[in-house]
Amino acid sequence: MPTDLPPEDRPASRSRSKSNRTFSQRVLAALLWLAGGVLAAGVSLVIVGAVALSVAYPNLPDISELADYRPKLPLRVFSADGVLLGEFGEERRNLTPIAEIPAVMKNAVLAIEDARFYSHSGVDYRGLVRAAIANLGRAKSQGASTITMQVARNVYLSSEKTFTRKLYEVLLTFKLEHLLTKDQILEIYMNQIFLGNRAYGFAAASEIYFGKPMKDITIAEAAMLAGLPQAPSANNPVSNPKRARSRQLYIIERMEENGFITAEDAASAKKQELKLRTGGFDVATHSAYVAETVRQLVFAQYGAETYTRGLNVVTTVKASQQEAAYRSLRKGIMDYERRQIYRGPEEFVNLPADRKEREDAIDDALSDHPDNGDVMAAVVLEAGPKRIVAVRGNGEPFEITGEGLRPAQTGLSEKAAPKIRIRPGAVIRVVRTPRNTWEITQLPEVEGAFVALNPRDGSIQAMVGGFDFHKNKFNHATQAWRQPGSGFKPFIYSAALEKGFTPSTIINDGPLFFDAGVTGGQPWEPKNYDGKFEGPMPLHAALAKSKNMVSIRILQAVGTQNAQDWVTRFGFEAEKHPPYLTMALGAGSVTPLQMATGYAVFANGGYRVNPWMIARISDHRGKVLVETQPPLPTEAVRAIDARNAFIMNRLLQEITRSGTAARAQATLKRPDIYGKTGTTNDSIDTWFNGFHPSLVAVVWMGYDNPRPLGDRETGGSMSLPVWINFMETALKGVPEVPAFAPPGVVNVGGEWYYEEYARGGGVASLGVTTPLAGEPVSAGSNEIQAPRGSSGQAAPGAPGDRTLLNSDGMPPAPAAAPAPRAPEERRSILDLFRN
Repeated sequence: MPTDLPPEDRPASRSRSKSNRTFSQRVLAALLWLAGGVLAAGVSLVIVGAVALSVAYPNLPDISELADYRPKLPLRVFSADGVLLGEFGEERRNLTPIAEIPAVMKNAVLAIEDARFYSHSGVDYRGLVRAAIANLGRAKSQGASTITMQVARNVYLSSEKTFTRKLYEVLLTFKLEHLLTKDQILEIYMNQIFLGNRAYGFAAASEIYFGKPMKDITIAEAAMLAGLPQAPSANNPVSNPKRARSRQLYIIERMEENGFITAEDAASAKKQELKLRTGGFDVATHSAYVAETVRQLVFAQYGAETYTRGLNVVTTVKASQQEAAYRSLRKGIMDYERRQIYRGPEEFVNLPADRKEREDAIDDALSDHPDNGDVMAAVVLEAGPKRIVAVRGNGEPFEITGEGLRPAQTGLSEKAAPKIRIRPGAVIRVVRTPRNTWEITQLPEVEGAFVALNPRDGSIQAMVGGFDFHKNKFNHATQAWRQPGSGFKPFIYSAALEKGFTPSTIINDGPLFFDAGVTGGQPWEPKNYDGKFEGPMPLHAALAKSKNMVSIRILQAVGTQNAQDWVTRFGFEAEKHPPYLTMALGAGSVTPLQMATGYAVFANGGYRVNPWMIARISDHRGKVLVETQPPLPTEAVRAIDARNAFIMNRLLQEITRSGTAARAQATLKRPDIYGKTGTTNDSIDTWFNGFHPSLVAVVWMGYDNPRPLGDRETGGSMSLPVWINFMETALKGVPEVPAFAPPGVVNVGGEWYYEEYARGGGVASLGVTTPLAGEPVSAGSNEIQAPRGSSGQAAPGAPGDRTLLNSDGMPPAPAAAPAPRAPEERRSILDLFRN
């Protein structure tokens, strides 16, 4: 007798005595039938059975818990619109009530497993006799376990084939039939049975094998799934399609024989071509970084119960935007790879002359180099400078010619190094082109990140943390601290607006030099990206052209300490941005999510928002455990003045219209988009940070181990196209949003100004000497000039030709200028909001 079965109290109440007698009668009937099967030992078997009954019955496990069936249920992560993004748990299961299981799925299972389920009492004696007759003369036996017997075995017993285990199985079967209804038993079976690939229950199997909910399943698909309980591995439609197909056809015939479907239904089902889920069995791999982020957040609150309690998490992510973000970033990375030197095949394998051995060698090689989405592995059979013949897992050879060979020209040359040269046996990567031809490619080494959020409340709409989660689980969107480059300049310009600068302030784009006495270390002679200097220009043009010299001069005037304090209003950490002039060029450290949060302040009119992702957590019964209601922006969380945000938007709009990101408006054909490119020294990091009033999106690309991306690679050439591709989908059908000027700004000559700086106030110029206008000045000169008219004469009401800097390196602020909030007050408010 098994010793691992939990003991059960003996029945004591009279009310149960009749039921127990009925139960005993059923057991004895079953034992009599078993005895009849062994003529030589029939009498002794009955005696042994009776003794076993008296000993075993009291020790049967308590099955009352099955009346409230609660299996291990995984954590499931959903998009805001109900799309499954990820699943975590040892057992993939979607608990489905019997009433919600479609009839076609139930009928397929009953047809092959237990057609008389609703008419027998747990043990199908007729089925046992039929199985015994069918097994005569067969090498393989036909099973006769009913669905109730399988539930008893799967929930409580082992799979060992012994008389003792079979006895307990029969006893438990009658006990289950006595305690539960037929529908309850079938519901447990349909949700509990293992169906391969960590799928438990037919609802999970439908999603894993066909990528669709069980309610949408067809007769052919239901028959394929119904064949899995017998042998989940052997009948797997992915690993053993021939055997799975044979089993499926037999089940369709059984469904017809039992009257579950018509002959026409059966004929149609046999002809249906099944479309199995591609890309492996991981749920929604395009959202893997989102799902993993949610898993970490939920585990921090619920611990180990996270994976068994059946928690359902609804995120703020929109499925369509997530898919667009994934495809846009992936395309951007692969486009960059096409511009790189071919690094050679991933492996070389020997191709035996024997056909079977050759196929086995190819299968082994492709197994070691699985497909990565649309970047697929292939083995070269023939190789020449103008034609390659390769084969994939389906065994069908295909050709690569013409433009498809261009990315690997260095590997096709006769002078190519052995490890780079493409030859028979080489394992290469290929992709399908839009013209449905093949092209050689390679798995990228470069990485990227994409994050999009709603600037009004901070809810994350899409997030992709890298090229491939299974290759690199590091989430670059939230964990990668990188230099923001020129993408950080708008925050410095924002600080300047509060110090009297205007879009028309003339600033000298002239050379600067800082000796060791100024830097405290090595001399520094910064350059513009193109190495050219254009002399004096308006502030708005300088930002559009991303002029480094202008940004440095502005930061000098604002004061590095003031600027460091100012950028914390946008969510940046002060210690990550030391108060040095290199801050003007984005030499600090940020994450893509921080950049999105910072640009959201411009997009929403000046409010600080905190990013968030989890909207609701509920249990498997639908009871809401957590629900997030983000606070609406109020003056308590205002980061910058509405006027500041409005004028900065005007500057950022010019960048997308005529500056370094002019491609944005030219492609999207709408004026209500704003943003800034970013490229660091030696093109190590490239960015585009942009927004529509309803959506902020940030793209970063670079190597994990920082190294140059290439002389011609910039934020405009690498990251901007990704952003545009995403916005083409995200803004489809979204009406244009006009900009409305807040109180306190005025338009003079087509340019917007703070009201107090519009006519005669504010800073007229910087780094431009009065006698020699346009002549470059040294880094030690921070002369700021009063406003001037178009003729170069002092504007009416101007305080004078020159204004000396005060102790902070700034001109005295006009009396009408609003004083910024004290840093101490601001920090306490932001800390309160963050907590």
